[in-house]
Amino acid sequence: MRALVVEDQAPVRNAIAKRLRASGHAVDEAADGATAESFIQSYTYDVLVLDRLLPDGDALLRLKGWRDRGVTTPALFLTAFDRVADRLSGFEAGADDYLVKPFDMEELLARLAAIARRGSVIRPSTIRIADLEVDIGRREVRRAGIALPLRNKEFVALQLLAERAGKVVSRDELIAGCWGEEHLPASNAEEVIIASLRRKLGGPPLLHTVRGAGYILEAPDGKASS
Repeated sequence: MRALVVEDQAPVRNAIAKRLRASGHAVDEAADGATAESFIQSYTYDVLVLDRLLPDGDALLRLKGWRDRGVTTPALFLTAFDRVADRLSGFEAGADDYLVKPFDMEELLARLAAIARRGSVIRPSTIRIADLEVDIGRREVRRAGIALPLRNKEFVALQLLAERAGKVVSRDELIAGCWGEEHLPASNAEEVIIASLRRKLGGPPLLHTVRGAGYILEAPDGKASS
């Protein structure tokens, strides 16, 4: 999952981002609406976490503008406003959930997982490529019925490749999907993940390098996922 956290209070923003990253998710951070706007224009997210009161305006208006432009990414508002009218205004602007501050971090993560599963489009909960099964809901991977133990970043990378099975995923896309824009890894980090995935997936090979372009996950016969 790739998340955009928009919160002007650095301690709160950092705590959310740290917890999400610890769970294996990629996170981009913004302290104001203008920065969030630049991220929205450049990247695709699975979920948005939005503080209502930002230095440059109400995030409710930002979200409404994104919805009007066709951005359907699930969004959760964080706010100190606890009136019913405030929550209703958030839903009317296009929010998918609403959590009042102070909040419990585990509840936030559970809510984000729930709205991300619903998603902006209907996605299969399990993706199959040949005899490989990627169960997104349970975060489990099996090949020929045998469970494969993957680390968090390995699963995130495999999910991204599986969701785009039969299509090339560039190195930059893989890095952004696994780490986020502002937390770049070591120069060969994605190569280490790809090598580990190849080893764990076994044969016949499903994961290939497209020289100069990126990586592709596909069945031996070249058919896309199901």
